[in-house]
Amino acid sequence: MSLKPQFLTHTVENQPLPLQDYDAWSTDLPLQEAVARHGASWAGAALQAHGRIAGGELIELGELANRHKPTLHLFDRHGRRRDEVEFHPAYHQVMRLAMLAGVHNFSWNNEERPGAHVARAALMYLTSQPEAGTGCPLTMTHAAVPALRATPAVAAQWLPRVRAAEYDPRTLPPAHKTACTLGMGMTEKQGGSDVRQNSTRAWRQADGSYELVGHKFFFSAPMCDAHLVLAQAEAGLSCFLVPRVLDDGTLNAVRLQRLKDKLGDWSNASSEVEFQGASAVPVGPEGRGIATILEMVALTRLDCVTGSAAGMRQALVQAIHHTRQRRAFGRLLSEQPLMRNVLADLALESEAAVALALRIAAAVDAAPRDPREAAFARVATAIGKYWVCKRTPGFVNEAQECLGGIGYVEENILPRLYRQAPLNSIWEGSGNVQCLDVLRAAQREPHSRDALFEELLASRGADADYDRRLRELIAAFDDREALELRSRHLVERLALLLQAATLFRSGNTAIAETFCRARLSADHGMAYGTLDAQAPLDALIERAFPG
Repeated sequence: MSLKPQFLTHTVENQPLPLQDYDAWSTDLPLQEAVARHGASWAGAALQAHGRIAGGELIELGELANRHKPTLHLFDRHGRRRDEVEFHPAYHQVMRLAMLAGVHNFSWNNEERPGAHVARAALMYLTSQPEAGTGCPLTMTHAAVPALRATPAVAAQWLPRVRAAEYDPRTLPPAHKTACTLGMGMTEKQGGSDVRQNSTRAWRQADGSYELVGHKFFFSAPMCDAHLVLAQAEAGLSCFLVPRVLDDGTLNAVRLQRLKDKLGDWSNASSEVEFQGASAVPVGPEGRGIATILEMVALTRLDCVTGSAAGMRQALVQAIHHTRQRRAFGRLLSEQPLMRNVLADLALESEAAVALALRIAAAVDAAPRDPREAAFARVATAIGKYWVCKRTPGFVNEAQECLGGIGYVEENILPRLYRQAPLNSIWEGSGNVQCLDVLRAAQREPHSRDALFEELLASRGADADYDRRLRELIAAFDDREALELRSRHLVERLALLLQAATLFRSGNTAIAETFCRARLSADHGMAYGTLDAQAPLDALIERAFPG
């Protein structure tokens, strides 16, 4: 018997097909242009290959890795300490594909080639779009290299392990593994970002090694093969490398206490640990722990900028893809003027974010050869970390609105992006820490201040709004009594001017001028979708994600 027509309710009409199996590299013109602009076009084949993976299988793997959270196993069935976190197989596959692509080692394995850090940042940007949680161990493994080099004996032992490409999650002594990953532990309950308040103690042993006693309140990626941690030694706060498994195959005395129940970042395990006489080796001079680990922190902060830009990018692509297929009031959403304004404004923000991230990566790349670029990287990293990371939650929420109610449903990737969005502004130094770091560099490091303002002054004369805001900024820095109180305002202005300057240097004057009107003019809008009638809406959307 046939159903009456009034009961045929499940014919699906006017619903977009999901975005899958697209090329995340070849569909991203702003990324391609930034890579070329900073001398990394030679890595195009690697980026093309990983772009297909990032827009393909990593999407489903990322969904599975976040749906099935890590599980903590403190003991085995016989009561022996196990201190192990179990991950879903999808997590391991994401790690495997990312490490094969070189997300953790590309810059170090191509150091002789200018642009290596730019190419590696682009790989990180691609990987973080479908799955951001694995970025924690990938970032820290990459960022640990400068700290390891502070002690040649440690570097000789560990650099080949962290530069290897074959992901190996097995619990084995480091020397028996095909590759190793590294983590970091600095934060303690009583100090937070004020790591000088750390109470973990390091006791020197007769053989020159150390034993650590204390705790870490945030100890990310606890299944890494070793962690760089800070502890108080006789000469003061020092940096140590703490392996998870000792050479004889026994677990080091690093006791997991619990996993953090986080708002987002579900695929990644973040833990609390106690050191109960954990074996450690010093990295860098005793008493110089903060100085030793600063280069690592700078690189992890750059990845915060890159990761936040990646979250913006994924949200933008989802919004454009949806609105190109969804009809309302007689035409596609993407054809309607107000929606076009919103999409174009999001595309403008995304393009400015990735342009700044890769400009900073280019400075990091040039730093060993160019003191000015080293000085610029020092201050620009903090500026980018403050601004791009802080813009991401509102950006993702606007993209959710483009989808409407379905953008709030967990079957869609956007709720996961929204939970992930605040993370990078909080971790590796929150907004206030970044602002104070910018002020410290501007006041105490003349080379950083000069490099920053040289960058900004190079675009003077390109736009009237830009010039006016630059004059206001220079005057504000002269008011030293109010600097700290108004530092968020100043760093925000610095970030916007840096983004504008970077866009002008890209050669796309129309995009740069639109950015200045939308972000620097006296009557600019406060919400996305407030571009003026002269803005190149269609060009911005097409650059972001070709139809």
